[in-house]
Amino acid sequence: MHERALHIISMDNPFPPDFGGVIDVFFKIRALHRIGYRIYLHTFAEEIPASCPQLEAITEKVFYYRFSGNPLWLLSTKPFSVMTRNDASLHRNLAGIPAPILFEGLKTTYLVNAGRLDGFTKILRLHNIEQDYFKGISRTETSLLKKFAFWMEAVKFRAYERVIRSFDHTLALSLFEEKYIQRKFGNASYVPVFHGNEAVADLSGTGKFALYHGDLNTADNREAVRFLINAFKEIPDVRLVIASGSGEGFVRRIIRGQSNAAFIALKDFSHLKSLMAEAHINVCWSFQQSGTKLKVINALFNGRFCIINDNITDDPNVSDLCITANDKKQLIDAVNLLKDKTYDDFQRRQAMMKSCLDDGANALLIDKILRNQ
Repeated sequence: MHERALHIISMDNPFPPDFGGVIDVFFKIRALHRIGYRIYLHTFAEEIPASCPQLEAITEKVFYYRFSGNPLWLLSTKPFSVMTRNDASLHRNLAGIPAPILFEGLKTTYLVNAGRLDGFTKILRLHNIEQDYFKGISRTETSLLKKFAFWMEAVKFRAYERVIRSFDHTLALSLFEEKYIQRKFGNASYVPVFHGNEAVADLSGTGKFALYHGDLNTADNREAVRFLINAFKEIPDVRLVIASGSGEGFVRRIIRGQSNAAFIALKDFSHLKSLMAEAHINVCWSFQQSGTKLKVINALFNGRFCIINDNITDDPNVSDLCITANDKKQLIDAVNLLKDKTYDDFQRRQAMMKSCLDDGANALLIDKILRNQ
Protein backbone atom coordinates (compact mmCIF):
# COMPACT_ATOMS: atom_id res chain seq x y z
CA MET A 1 0.00 0.00 0.00
CA HIS A 2 1.20 3.51 -0.82
CA GLU A 3 2.68 5.22 2.23
CA ARG A 4 0.75 8.12 3.75
CA ALA A 5 1.72 10.40 6.63
CA LEU A 6 -0.56 10.77 9.64
CA HIS A 7 -0.27 12.65 12.90
CA ILE A 8 -1.78 10.93 15.95
CA ILE A 9 -2.21 12.88 19.20
CA SER A 10 -2.57 10.53 22.18
CA MET A 11 -4.08 11.60 25.50
CA ASP A 12 -1.56 9.40 27.38
CA ASN A 13 1.61 7.48 26.59
CA PRO A 14 0.42 4.40 24.65
CA PHE A 15 3.31 2.24 25.82
CA PRO A 16 2.96 0.06 27.71
CA PRO A 17 -0.62 -0.56 26.51
CA ASP A 18 -1.97 -1.45 29.94
CA PHE A 19 -5.36 0.25 30.20
CA GLY A 20 -8.37 0.72 27.95
CA GLY A 21 -7.74 4.00 26.13
CA VAL A 22 -4.05 3.51 25.35
CA ILE A 23 -4.58 -0.13 24.34
CA ASP A 24 -6.81 1.15 21.54
CA VAL A 25 -4.21 3.80 20.63
CA PHE A 26 -1.18 1.48 20.60
CA PHE A 27 -2.74 -1.29 18.55
CA LYS A 28 -4.33 1.22 16.17
CA ILE A 29 -0.87 2.69 15.53
CA ARG A 30 0.51 -0.80 14.93
CA ALA A 31 -2.31 -1.71 12.54
CA LEU A 32 -2.03 1.55 10.56
CA HIS A 33 1.76 1.12 10.37
CA ARG A 34 1.27 -2.37 8.94
CA ILE A 35 -0.85 -1.04 6.07
CA GLY A 36 1.75 1.58 5.16
CA TYR A 37 1.10 4.67 7.26
CA ARG A 38 4.02 6.82 8.45
CA ILE A 39 2.87 7.78 11.92
CA TYR A 40 4.02 10.95 13.69
CA LEU A 41 2.95 10.27 17.26
CA HIS A 42 2.41 13.14 19.69
CA THR A 43 1.76 11.92 23.21
CA PHE A 44 1.27 13.46 26.61
CA ALA A 45 3.03 11.64 29.42
CA GLU A 46 3.69 11.81 33.15
CA GLU A 47 7.28 10.70 32.60
CA ILE A 48 9.14 11.19 29.32
CA PRO A 49 11.32 8.16 28.49
CA ALA A 50 14.77 8.52 27.00
CA SER A 51 13.62 6.13 24.27
CA CYS A 52 10.87 3.62 23.56
CA PRO A 53 11.88 1.02 20.95
CA GLN A 54 8.38 -0.46 20.90
CA LEU A 55 6.87 2.85 19.72
CA GLU A 56 9.83 3.85 17.58
CA ALA A 57 9.51 0.60 15.59
CA ILE A 58 5.99 1.50 14.40
CA THR A 59 6.27 5.29 14.05
CA GLU A 60 8.28 7.79 12.03
CA LYS A 61 8.86 9.93 15.11
CA VAL A 62 7.54 10.26 18.66
CA PHE A 63 7.03 13.68 20.24
CA TYR A 64 6.49 13.76 24.01
CA TYR A 65 4.74 16.50 25.99
CA ARG A 66 4.30 16.90 29.72
CA PHE A 67 0.91 17.47 31.26
CA SER A 68 0.43 21.01 32.53
CA GLY A 69 0.26 20.92 36.33
CA ASN A 70 -1.22 24.41 36.70
CA PRO A 71 -3.98 24.12 39.36
CA LEU A 72 -5.58 27.29 37.98
CA TRP A 73 -6.91 25.18 35.11
CA LEU A 74 -9.50 23.93 37.61
CA LEU A 75 -11.06 27.39 37.41
CA SER A 76 -11.26 27.35 33.60
CA THR A 77 -14.62 27.06 31.85
CA LYS A 78 -12.97 24.38 29.69
CA PRO A 79 -12.52 20.82 31.02
CA PHE A 80 -9.48 20.38 33.25
CA SER A 81 -8.38 17.30 31.27
CA VAL A 82 -8.32 19.41 28.08
CA MET A 83 -6.46 22.34 29.63
CA THR A 84 -3.73 20.11 31.08
CA ARG A 85 -2.96 18.85 27.56
CA ASN A 86 -1.97 22.23 26.21
CA ASP A 87 1.65 22.51 25.08
CA ALA A 88 2.96 25.34 22.89
CA SER A 89 5.37 23.07 21.01
CA LEU A 90 2.57 20.73 19.89
CA HIS A 91 1.29 23.27 17.35
CA ARG A 92 4.81 23.88 15.98
CA ASN A 93 5.46 20.15 15.57
CA LEU A 94 2.14 19.59 13.80
CA ALA A 95 2.58 22.59 11.50
CA GLY A 96 6.03 21.40 10.42
CA ILE A 97 4.69 18.19 8.82
CA PRO A 98 1.69 18.54 6.50
CA ALA A 99 -0.54 15.52 7.19
CA PRO A 100 -4.00 14.70 8.51
CA ILE A 101 -4.36 14.63 12.31
CA LEU A 102 -6.09 11.91 14.33
CA PHE A 103 -7.03 13.13 17.81
CA GLU A 104 -7.39 10.42 20.46
CA GLY A 105 -10.31 11.67 22.56
CA LEU A 106 -11.70 15.12 23.25
CA LYS A 107 -9.00 15.61 25.89
CA THR A 108 -6.43 16.20 23.12
CA THR A 109 -8.40 18.87 21.23
CA TYR A 110 -7.25 22.13 22.87
CA LEU A 111 -5.71 23.44 19.62
CA VAL A 112 -8.87 22.66 17.65
CA ASN A 113 -11.01 24.53 20.17
CA ALA A 114 -8.59 27.47 19.92
CA GLY A 115 -9.01 27.51 16.11
CA ARG A 116 -5.30 26.99 15.47
CA LEU A 117 -5.49 24.00 13.11
CA ASP A 118 -7.66 25.34 10.31
CA GLY A 119 -6.61 23.84 7.00
CA PHE A 120 -5.68 20.43 8.46
CA THR A 121 -7.84 17.36 7.92
CA LYS A 122 -8.94 16.55 11.47
CA ILE A 123 -10.34 13.18 12.59
CA LEU A 124 -11.56 12.58 16.13
CA ARG A 125 -11.41 9.17 17.79
CA LEU A 126 -14.15 9.54 20.39
CA HIS A 127 -13.25 7.41 23.41
CA ASN A 128 -16.34 8.37 25.44
CA ILE A 129 -19.30 10.68 25.59
CA GLU A 130 -17.18 12.51 28.15
CA GLN A 131 -19.97 14.17 30.13
CA ASP A 132 -21.62 10.75 30.60
CA TYR A 133 -18.29 9.17 31.51
CA PHE A 134 -17.43 11.74 34.19
CA LYS A 135 -21.00 11.79 35.47
CA GLY A 136 -20.76 8.02 35.92
CA ILE A 137 -17.45 8.28 37.76
CA SER A 138 -18.92 10.98 40.00
CA ARG A 139 -21.87 8.76 40.84
CA THR A 140 -19.74 5.78 41.90
CA GLU A 141 -16.91 7.74 43.59
CA THR A 142 -16.99 7.68 47.42
CA SER A 143 -14.69 10.68 48.04
CA LEU A 144 -16.84 13.82 48.21
CA LEU A 145 -14.03 15.99 46.83
CA LYS A 146 -13.45 13.70 43.85
CA LYS A 147 -17.20 13.31 43.35
CA PHE A 148 -17.54 17.10 43.00
CA ALA A 149 -14.47 17.40 40.73
CA PHE A 150 -15.76 14.71 38.36
CA TRP A 151 -19.24 16.27 38.33
CA MET A 152 -17.73 19.64 37.37
CA GLU A 153 -15.75 17.97 34.58
CA ALA A 154 -19.00 16.46 33.26
CA VAL A 155 -20.68 19.89 33.27
CA LYS A 156 -17.76 21.43 31.37
CA PHE A 157 -17.62 18.66 28.76
CA ARG A 158 -21.35 19.05 28.09
CA ALA A 159 -20.63 22.55 26.75
CA TYR A 160 -17.20 21.74 25.31
CA GLU A 161 -18.37 18.93 23.02
CA ARG A 162 -19.46 21.57 20.50
CA VAL A 163 -15.86 21.42 19.29
CA ILE A 164 -16.83 18.19 17.48
CA ARG A 165 -18.33 20.38 14.74
CA SER A 166 -14.77 21.37 13.81
CA PHE A 167 -13.78 17.83 12.83
CA ASP A 168 -14.05 16.34 9.36
CA HIS A 169 -15.07 12.96 10.77
CA THR A 170 -15.58 11.22 14.11
CA LEU A 171 -14.71 7.58 14.80
CA ALA A 172 -16.97 6.21 17.54
CA LEU A 173 -16.19 3.25 19.81
CA SER A 174 -19.81 2.12 20.11
CA LEU A 175 -23.00 2.10 18.05
CA PHE A 176 -24.71 4.29 20.66
CA GLU A 177 -21.95 6.91 20.39
CA GLU A 178 -22.03 6.77 16.58
CA LYS A 179 -25.76 7.52 16.60
CA TYR A 180 -25.33 10.27 19.20
CA ILE A 181 -22.61 12.06 17.21
CA GLN A 182 -24.34 11.52 13.89
CA ARG A 183 -27.55 13.08 15.24
CA LYS A 184 -25.85 16.12 16.82
CA PHE A 185 -22.88 16.79 14.54
CA GLY A 186 -22.94 14.39 11.56
CA ASN A 187 -20.01 12.57 9.87
CA ALA A 188 -19.59 9.71 12.35
CA SER A 189 -18.61 6.07 11.84
CA TYR A 190 -18.41 3.11 14.20
CA VAL A 191 -14.87 1.70 14.27
CA PRO A 192 -14.51 -1.10 16.87
CA VAL A 193 -11.81 -1.00 19.50
CA PHE A 194 -8.26 -2.03 18.55
CA HIS A 195 -7.07 -4.73 20.93
CA GLY A 196 -3.96 -6.53 19.65
CA ASN A 197 -5.34 -10.07 19.79
CA GLU A 198 -4.62 -11.97 16.58
CA ALA A 199 -6.18 -15.41 17.12
CA VAL A 200 -8.97 -16.89 19.20
CA ALA A 201 -7.63 -19.44 21.71
CA ASP A 202 -8.67 -22.98 20.73
CA LEU A 203 -10.10 -24.03 24.09
CA SER A 204 -12.53 -26.81 24.84
CA GLY A 205 -13.93 -28.65 27.82
CA THR A 206 -14.26 -26.96 31.19
CA GLY A 207 -12.26 -24.48 33.24
CA LYS A 208 -11.68 -24.11 36.98
CA PHE A 209 -13.31 -20.88 38.18
CA ALA A 210 -15.15 -17.67 37.30
CA LEU A 211 -12.83 -14.72 36.63
CA TYR A 212 -13.28 -10.97 36.88
CA HIS A 213 -10.39 -8.65 36.00
CA GLY A 214 -10.05 -4.88 35.98
CA ASP A 215 -8.16 -1.86 37.25
CA LEU A 216 -9.37 -1.42 40.81
CA ASN A 217 -8.18 2.17 40.96
CA THR A 218 -11.44 3.06 39.18
CA ALA A 219 -14.67 3.48 41.10
CA ASP A 220 -16.79 1.58 38.55
CA ASN A 221 -14.59 -1.52 38.75
CA ARG A 222 -14.62 -1.43 42.55
CA GLU A 223 -18.41 -1.26 42.52
CA ALA A 224 -18.50 -4.22 40.11
CA VAL A 225 -16.26 -6.22 42.45
CA ARG A 226 -18.53 -5.55 45.43
CA PHE A 227 -21.54 -6.64 43.40
CA LEU A 228 -19.91 -9.85 42.10
CA ILE A 229 -18.53 -10.94 45.45
CA ASN A 230 -21.96 -10.50 47.01
CA ALA A 231 -23.62 -12.47 44.19
CA PHE A 232 -21.16 -15.36 44.42
CA LYS A 233 -22.00 -15.80 48.10
CA GLU A 234 -25.13 -17.46 46.73
CA ILE A 235 -23.15 -19.79 44.42
CA PRO A 236 -20.87 -21.46 46.99
CA ASP A 237 -19.79 -24.28 44.65
CA VAL A 238 -18.27 -21.87 42.10
CA ARG A 239 -14.98 -20.14 42.88
CA LEU A 240 -14.70 -16.43 41.98
CA VAL A 241 -11.23 -15.06 41.23
CA ILE A 242 -10.65 -11.30 41.19
CA ALA A 243 -7.48 -10.47 39.23
CA SER A 244 -5.95 -7.01 39.21
CA GLY A 245 -2.69 -5.14 39.40
CA SER A 246 -4.22 -2.91 42.08
CA GLY A 247 -6.70 -2.99 44.96
CA GLU A 248 -5.48 -6.13 46.73
CA GLY A 249 -6.23 -4.78 50.21
CA PHE A 250 -9.66 -3.56 49.09
CA VAL A 251 -10.62 -7.02 47.76
CA ARG A 252 -9.18 -9.00 50.66
CA ARG A 253 -11.23 -6.94 53.14
CA ILE A 254 -14.45 -7.73 51.27
CA ILE A 255 -13.81 -11.46 50.77
CA ARG A 256 -12.67 -12.11 54.35
CA GLY A 257 -14.40 -15.30 55.47
CA GLN A 258 -15.80 -16.10 52.00
CA SER A 259 -14.28 -19.45 51.02
CA ASN A 260 -15.22 -19.33 47.32
CA ALA A 261 -13.60 -15.96 46.54
CA ALA A 262 -9.91 -15.15 46.00
CA PHE A 263 -7.65 -12.35 44.78
CA ILE A 264 -4.74 -12.82 42.37
CA ALA A 265 -2.23 -10.02 41.77
CA LEU A 266 -1.77 -9.59 38.01
CA LYS A 267 1.82 -9.48 36.77
CA ASP A 268 1.27 -8.62 33.10
CA PHE A 269 -1.00 -9.33 30.13
CA SER A 270 0.49 -12.80 29.59
CA HIS A 271 -0.47 -13.65 33.15
CA LEU A 272 -4.01 -12.38 32.50
CA LYS A 273 -4.29 -14.47 29.32
CA SER A 274 -3.29 -17.59 31.22
CA LEU A 275 -5.95 -16.88 33.85
CA MET A 276 -8.62 -16.34 31.20
CA ALA A 277 -7.67 -19.67 29.60
CA GLU A 278 -7.91 -21.46 32.97
CA ALA A 279 -11.28 -19.92 33.78
CA HIS A 280 -14.56 -21.62 32.93
CA ILE A 281 -16.46 -18.32 32.96
CA ASN A 282 -15.16 -14.79 32.41
CA VAL A 283 -17.48 -12.23 34.00
CA CYS A 284 -17.42 -8.69 32.58
CA TRP A 285 -19.58 -6.24 34.50
CA SER A 286 -19.91 -2.47 34.55
CA PHE A 287 -22.28 0.09 36.02
CA GLN A 288 -21.31 2.64 33.37
CA GLN A 289 -22.07 2.68 29.65
CA SER A 290 -19.06 3.74 27.59
CA GLY A 291 -18.47 1.78 24.39
CA THR A 292 -17.28 -1.81 24.17
CA LYS A 293 -15.08 -2.66 27.15
CA LEU A 294 -11.75 -4.20 26.22
CA LYS A 295 -12.10 -6.78 28.95
CA VAL A 296 -14.85 -8.57 27.01
CA ILE A 297 -12.79 -8.57 23.80
CA ASN A 298 -9.82 -10.07 25.63
CA ALA A 299 -12.09 -12.63 27.29
CA LEU A 300 -13.61 -13.69 23.97
CA PHE A 301 -10.22 -14.10 22.33
CA ASN A 302 -8.58 -15.89 25.26
CA GLY A 303 -11.28 -17.58 27.34
CA ARG A 304 -14.33 -19.83 27.36
CA PHE A 305 -17.79 -18.69 28.42
CA CYS A 306 -18.42 -15.00 28.98
CA ILE A 307 -21.16 -13.34 31.02
CA ILE A 308 -21.74 -9.61 30.51
CA ASN A 309 -24.27 -6.93 31.37
CA ASP A 310 -25.66 -4.42 28.88
CA ASN A 311 -23.11 -1.74 29.77
CA ILE A 312 -20.21 -3.85 28.47
CA THR A 313 -21.10 -3.55 24.78
CA ASP A 314 -23.86 -2.52 22.42
CA ASP A 315 -22.34 -4.36 19.44
CA PRO A 316 -24.62 -7.37 18.73
CA ASN A 317 -21.71 -9.23 17.11
CA VAL A 318 -19.98 -9.19 20.51
CA SER A 319 -23.00 -9.69 22.77
CA ASP A 320 -24.20 -12.67 20.68
CA LEU A 321 -21.06 -14.54 21.79
CA CYS A 322 -21.89 -13.94 25.47
CA ILE A 323 -24.68 -14.53 27.95
CA THR A 324 -26.22 -11.26 29.11
CA ALA A 325 -27.42 -10.72 32.67
CA ASN A 326 -28.47 -7.40 34.16
CA ASP A 327 -29.14 -8.05 37.83
CA LYS A 328 -28.03 -10.33 40.63
CA LYS A 329 -30.63 -13.04 40.00
CA GLN A 330 -29.90 -13.17 36.28
CA LEU A 331 -26.17 -13.40 36.98
CA ILE A 332 -26.64 -16.27 39.44
CA ASP A 333 -28.91 -18.08 36.96
CA ALA A 334 -26.33 -17.64 34.18
CA VAL A 335 -23.48 -19.00 36.32
CA ASN A 336 -25.57 -21.98 37.36
CA LEU A 337 -26.47 -22.62 33.70
CA LEU A 338 -22.83 -22.62 32.61
CA LYS A 339 -20.96 -24.14 35.53
CA ASP A 340 -21.32 -27.76 34.36
CA LYS A 341 -21.53 -27.04 30.64
CA THR A 342 -18.74 -28.02 28.24
CA TYR A 343 -17.39 -25.18 26.09
CA ASP A 344 -17.45 -25.97 22.36
CA ASP A 345 -18.00 -22.59 20.66
CA PHE A 346 -14.52 -22.07 19.20
CA GLN A 347 -15.41 -22.23 15.49
CA ARG A 348 -18.33 -19.81 15.69
CA ARG A 349 -16.36 -17.39 17.87
CA GLN A 350 -13.32 -17.49 15.60
CA ALA A 351 -15.43 -16.64 12.54
CA MET A 352 -17.26 -13.80 14.29
CA MET A 353 -14.15 -12.18 15.76
CA LYS A 354 -12.39 -12.30 12.39
CA SER A 355 -15.34 -10.65 10.66
CA CYS A 356 -15.88 -7.72 13.02
CA LEU A 357 -12.94 -7.33 15.40
CA ASP A 358 -9.89 -7.73 13.20
CA ASP A 359 -7.41 -4.87 13.79
CA GLY A 360 -6.13 -5.00 10.21
CA ALA A 361 -9.61 -4.74 8.68
CA ASN A 362 -10.50 -1.85 10.99
CA ALA A 363 -7.27 -0.03 10.04
CA LEU A 364 -8.37 -0.28 6.40
CA LEU A 365 -11.71 1.24 7.42
CA ILE A 366 -9.89 4.27 8.89
CA ASP A 367 -7.75 4.45 5.74
CA LYS A 368 -10.91 4.61 3.61
CA ILE A 369 -12.35 7.40 5.78
CA LEU A 370 -9.10 9.41 5.53
CA ARG A 371 -8.96 9.03 1.76
CA ASN A 372 -12.50 10.36 1.44
CA GLN A 373 -11.81 13.62 3.29
